[in-house]
Amino acid sequence: MGLAGEAMATLNVDAAVAHLSAAVRSLTDAGDNRPASMACAQLGELYESWMGNKVAARPWFERGIRLVADEAPCVEQGWVAVAPLGCDVDDPALLWERASLALERARSFGDVDLEVKALADGGLARVQSGDLEAGMAMIDEAMALACGGQTTNADAVGKSVCSFYTACYHTADFERVASWSRAFAVHGILGPAPGPQAFLSSHCGSVQAALLCHLGRWGEAEQVLLLAHNAIEQAMPGAAWHTPIALAELRILQGRLEEAEVLLLGRDDHIQALLPMARLHLARGDHDLAAAAARRGLRMMAGDRVRSATLLGVLVESALADGDLVGATAASVDLDERVGGLGLPAFRAEAARLRARVLVASDDTEDAVEALRVGIDDVSSLDLPLLRSSLHLDLARLLEPADRSGAVLEAKAAAALLQRMDVLLHPDDHTLLARLGATPSAPGERVPCRVAWLTRDLAWWTAGCGESTVRLRDTKGLRHLAALVARPGVEHHALDLVAAVEGLSTEGVDRRRLGDAGPGADTQARDAYRRRITDLRDEVEDALAVEDDERAAKAQSELDELVAELARTFGLGGRARQQSSAAEKARLNVTRALRSALVTLAEALPEAGAVLDRRVRTGTYCVYEPHVDDGITWSVHAPANAGAAR
Repeated sequence: MGLAGEAMATLNVDAAVAHLSAAVRSLTDAGDNRPASMACAQLGELYESWMGNKVAARPWFERGIRLVADEAPCVEQGWVAVAPLGCDVDDPALLWERASLALERARSFGDVDLEVKALADGGLARVQSGDLEAGMAMIDEAMALACGGQTTNADAVGKSVCSFYTACYHTADFERVASWSRAFAVHGILGPAPGPQAFLSSHCGSVQAALLCHLGRWGEAEQVLLLAHNAIEQAMPGAAWHTPIALAELRILQGRLEEAEVLLLGRDDHIQALLPMARLHLARGDHDLAAAAARRGLRMMAGDRVRSATLLGVLVESALADGDLVGATAASVDLDERVGGLGLPAFRAEAARLRARVLVASDDTEDAVEALRVGIDDVSSLDLPLLRSSLHLDLARLLEPADRSGAVLEAKAAAALLQRMDVLLHPDDHTLLARLGATPSAPGERVPCRVAWLTRDLAWWTAGCGESTVRLRDTKGLRHLAALVARPGVEHHALDLVAAVEGLSTEGVDRRRLGDAGPGADTQARDAYRRRITDLRDEVEDALAVEDDERAAKAQSELDELVAELARTFGLGGRARQQSSAAEKARLNVTRALRSALVTLAEALPEAGAVLDRRVRTGTYCVYEPHVDDGITWSVHAPANAGAAR
């Protein structure tokens, strides 16, 4: 065990695993169960936190607990009970049970380090179960002990602070984060040194970035995350996982979906990555995968009222997108029940926003309006401009047909909030604000943001911005462009654009396999990988739940292979993506057609066309990525005889 400690001092994880495995064998053979249990716990920690292998970690944690289960009360029973990171224990009831045992042993044997860990984990469990006041009181007590100079185990303190940040992150308690983080820095708990200091500093940066995202300061959030990520990569290469997950959440908000998926690949076995992965599927239109990820998280979390609320929100949205009103209603009712009495106004407001969407789908506009007004009242005194602006926008959209003056007031309230933010506003929201005369200026500027538009009418297109309109003959390039503008931030494979324009079915022959020139995957192949990965994640969790370690390990092995293969399709590790000749031909043709259409629009509408040219990215994957600083955003309108704007 001493040799394992020396190996970890130089971050030689493989050597540490070998030494600890030898220690477990020799100690168990000698009947020294207490130190053997501690060695098991350390092995579990290495596999879980350093190697990211939850399946391999689980048996070591469980073996450590079993080795001392029949011993007389001892401090080792407490240590092995809380050996995993608190934030990696899915079920808060189990976390509370083990933290309670550890706390009793810590106080019986006078072990302050164990007491800190038990208090922090127990507090996190109470918070997740919905008892915020009692949970945060326990966590505050743990943090006071951690900063009190009586602890000697930096690893235990680090894990305790991790539980603190997790509780604050999920409850948006950013004021508590700011207060305690200053104390952590003073006492050397945060810092650049490899190990707990660097790990916690990256976690702190991730929580700070989450606050900035809530405030609508996405540019600042990105800088904080990139700096935090670079710092931990320099101190502990390959050990970061808080910052990539947080950055993936930001990328989803920004519509940079492929980048988000790259960041989440191989990390979505962390419970913290489940929500961004579900939201990524939702943003990409993969509603069944979004719902599957959300349901898996709900099964794993059991009685967790805090984290489950956000996953239920994904279920509501995915069900609505699929036209499943019964499923959306059930998820919305469940969400309302879970957030009721939590004492978290932001959660209630988000639940009200989703309830309003369900009510609208049920043709109950009156109750939907009332739900949104209640939600707005809940957060009216909170500095959460992003959430508040979305509530005002939704209310303005509902009021517009029957109460234009009320809609204008709500739109102006949203515009006033948006004026303070650096966010990517959806073109539909820009269009709404423009119709109601409440378009906000870009941050730092006072240039009104206008909406440019495209409308197709048989063999012609009409493009316009402000008072200027122009008629353009139908081309493949304009159709490709309309497909991109209609779904801002969503990437389209060149072959999908070709298939849509040519009216070809996506079923039957896989056109992407024609002329296959290498192992690179395309959209359809990636979708197959994603679905199999989702199935394997469920299989791993099911096997772990019944302690079938052999089945879990087998599923995990296949899962690791698929994740690695999917990662290769993104060109990770410096590999270039190989493309089939069919995909390459489509890339060239679509790029040529898009560029021709962009030139035509730039000549017809110079200012608006220049913005569009700047924000359309071509290649194998094409996307329209509008930005609030542009002053002009594009949208696609349906023909006059086909109904309202898309």
